[in-house]
Order: sequence, then C-alpha cells, then structure tokens
Amino acid sequence: MDIYNIEAAEILANEAQLLPIGEAAPIYEKLLATFPTAAKYWKQYVEAYMAAKDDEATKQIFSRCLLSCLQINLWRCYINFIRRVNDKRGSEGLEETKKAFDFMLNYVGNDVASGPVWMDYIAFLKSMPVVTPQEESHRMTTVRKVYQKAILVPTNHVEQLWKDYENFENSVSRTLAKGLLSEYQPKFNSAKAVYRERKKYIDDIDWNMLAVPPTGSYKEEQQCMAWKRLLAFEKGNPQRIDATTANRRVTFTYEQCLMYLYHHPDIWYVYGMWHAKNGSMDSAIKIFQRAVKALPDSEVLKYAFAELEESRGAIQPAKTIYESLIAENASMTSLAHIQFIRFLRRTEGIEAARKYFLDARKLPSCTYHVYVAYATMAFCLDKDAKVAQSVFEAGLKRFMHEPGYILEYADFLCRLNDDRNVRALFERALSLLPPEESIEVWKRFAQFEQTYGDLSSMLKVEQRRKEALSRTSEDALSALENTLYDVVSRYSYMDLWPCSTKELDYLSRHEVCTISHVHLPCIFSKSYLDVTIKYQAQF
Repeated sequence: MDIYNIEAAEILANEAQLLPIGEAAPIYEKLLATFPTAAKYWKQYVEAYMAAKDDEATKQIFSRCLLSCLQINLWRCYINFIRRVNDKRGSEGLEETKKAFDFMLNYVGNDVASGPVWMDYIAFLKSMPVVTPQEESHRMTTVRKVYQKAILVPTNHVEQLWKDYENFENSVSRTLAKGLLSEYQPKFNSAKAVYRERKKYIDDIDWNMLAVPPTGSYKEEQQCMAWKRLLAFEKGNPQRIDATTANRRVTFTYEQCLMYLYHHPDIWYVYGMWHAKNGSMDSAIKIFQRAVKALPDSEVLKYAFAELEESRGAIQPAKTIYESLIAENASMTSLAHIQFIRFLRRTEGIEAARKYFLDARKLPSCTYHVYVAYATMAFCLDKDAKVAQSVFEAGLKRFMHEPGYILEYADFLCRLNDDRNVRALFERALSLLPPEESIEVWKRFAQFEQTYGDLSSMLKVEQRRKEALSRTSEDALSALENTLYDVVSRYSYMDLWPCSTKELDYLSRHEVCTISHVHLPCIFSKSYLDVTIKYQAQF
C-alpha cells in the first residue's frame, strides 16, 4: 500500500470533515503522520476543534504545526483563535493578542500574501483604547513603526498599505508627514518593484502540493525548479536591504519550500550549507538534525552532516553519526565501515583505524571493498606497502572468487612493479573463476602483458583468453579466429588508436558481432569500462 497516495489522502480528509471531531481526530493524525507539513490538513484539523469549542485541544494542535507550516491561511486561523479567546479579557487579553500578532508577523510577515495580516494588525492597534495622552502617543508611535515595517515587505497589498500610511501620517501631523514620507517613499517604491518581480516566481508554485518522496514526474521537477528559482531570487537580495533582514527572507523561503519538498535531500543540504556559509553554524547543525529526522533513510545526508560536524572540530558528534550509519545498515555496512575507517584515520590516527578494520573484517557482512579501502589507505597515506600487501593477501582467502578484488590487488602489485606476483595472482584467480566471471580478469591480464611482457607472452595470453571465453559461446570456432580487431586492441593506448576513425568505424561494424558472441567488450567502450571499474572499486 502506498501511504503517499494523494488521491486516497484527499478522500480521507474530505470524509473527516463530515465526522464529529472525536471520530475525525484519528483520521487527521494518520494523515499528518504521513504529511506532517500539509498546512491544509492541519487547518482542517484545528478548525474542527475550534468548532467544538475545545480551546485546549486547539492550542495543542497549533503548538504542533505552526512553526513547521509557514502558510498564511493557517496562521490567520491562529490569530483569529487568539483574538476570540482573548476578546473578553480586557487589557490583559489585548496585550496577549498584540503579542500573538507580533509572533505571527515575525514568522510569516515576509509572505507575499501577508498584506492583509499587516492591515489587520494596524487596525487592531488603532482600536486599542487609550486614556492618557502618553498612551495615545505610545499607540501612534507603535502604529507608525508597524506601517514602516509593512511598506518594506513586497506583498500583494504594499500599495494599499502605502496609501494608508500616507493618510495616517497626514492625520497626525502634515509637517512631520512630509519628512517621513519623503524618507520612506524610495523604500516603498523598491518594495513595490520587488513585489512585481517576486510575483513572477510565486505564480509558478503549486501551493496545494503535498510533500511526497521524489517520483521524477514532470510536474514535480517543474515545482523543484520553480522553488529553486525563487530561492535564487531571494538570495540575490533584489531589494538591497540589510543582510540580517535579507537572510530572514531567505530562511523563510527555505522553510516554505520544505513544506512541499520535505522529502528532497538536496533542499535540506543546500539550506544547511547556506547557513554554514553565512557563518550561522548552529543554525546549520539544527537544519541537518531536522533533515536526518525527516529522511532517516538518507545515508548521504548523514555523511554530509558528519562532514559538517568534523569541519567545525566537533569530532564526537561526527563519530556518533558514523556509528549510527553502521548500526542502521546491518546488512549493507561496507561503505559505512570504509568511511568510518577513513574518519578514524583522520581524527584518531593509524592505530584507531587499524583496530576498527580488524574488528570489521570479522563481520559476515564485510565485503572485499573494506579490504581494498584499508589496504589503499595503508599504502597511500601510511606509506606502508608491507601492511597493504598483507591485507590484500589476507583478503584472498575470502575473496578469490571476486573479480573486482583480483583487479584491485593486481593494480596494487603493478604499482609495486611486482610483475612476478601479478602473473601469479592472475593464474591463481583464472584457475578458480568460471569463464563467465573471468572476462574482466582476462582483459586486465592481457593489458598487463602488453605493458610488462614481451610479444610472445602477450600473444600467448590473448590466445588463452580466447580459448577460455569461447567456452561461453555457441560459436567457438569464429571466436578463436584472429582478427584485425585484436591488433587494434593490442596497439591502442588510452585514446590513441592505430587506425583512422573511418577504419575504426568499419571494424566496429564488421567485427563486433563476432566478438559479442564471447561477450568481449567493444573497443569503443574500453576507456569507459576502465574508468567505471576503477571508480566503482573506489566507491
């Protein structure tokens, strides 16, 4: 069953709206466990409790969803609730409502649709009763400050707010108004221009989209691109405001983005690294903590988190992350073992890495990759060829049947110029590997003889390879024939070929069919295969 089935979720949500809250609550809880950032479901849920006049439950729902759902309609529902419960509480209630407005605008005041909220707040402030001239003066000052904040935000009501502000200042003092309005007019003009640009990006976003794991659908890809364009726009600080305010807007946009792209690890990563780049390391750590909680199966996010911790010198937190990777992936831990060994080598030294390798290799889930990685580290970092070779030899007892391991060990011995042991390794491996698994080993043996051997040994290995691999083909006779293709393969080097492009094309058309009977690689894919094998072995 697909728990992220959007059609099924919508049917459930519609059914819940028709039920008493006691029956609807378990449905909403189930929906929100799957879609924790679905503001529309949170709004339905909380409105059901509000309709039932259950204020305590309403507060609990708001406390669970507001900070993770920066959606203006949900927050307007919140402020309406606060105003209702404080309506008859006198001055204390008015002060609580004022705090709630400040709280709300602190979080969603940068929303392009927040204009009506700014207007509601100003109307609320103007309606507050005053007794003394001092209170009246204080109220006017507060209203002025809110206006001056509101007209700097590029919202859908910025022009109306500016007109209201002009009227307000002129009603207080025409003399004072002239100076203040001339000071804020350019700032308002900038906000108005940025709103027009901002709206172009906002209009491309589907605000009803539910957060589901990436599917690769066209619509989903379009939404990802739309959000990334909006984020790039905000990061460019088009309004040329101060860095603190600009960063708050970027943060707000990322938080909104994650409501819809909650399951996209790249968004979490870029958000965290944006904080780190801007010097807010604590904020970056919090983002990564949220990311690995949101996407517990994302190994790459955990590695990125550990890397960030290590980069700031927080070795123990980084180590804890590595240990969690190993504990969480009991059946597939080789990569986690390798990265942990490298981490220990960097942070605790050679002995710590060695000790962990000795423990890891005893595990049934340990694959040949761990041996290769540790041997390579010993050779390249510790400059200890003897230890590296001992590790490779120890691994042969378990992994002689693994072509990938044989090739890595052969590469290592070649780096030592130990051609005698390379030949011995190839002979041992080829005597045990079945023909269908020995293709790459034979290929590497032939390449080795081209570099280290003489003409006789080179031709001998080529012939033996053909004989061995022809056993996997129904057309053994044609596979054993010598072809010009063989010569091209022997006398090519990297991307240099002993023939013209036209000749190469001719040979590939006329001879690749024969070669494919024995599953030999096409000359065109030679370089690609070499690179692929190398990087797969190195992870």
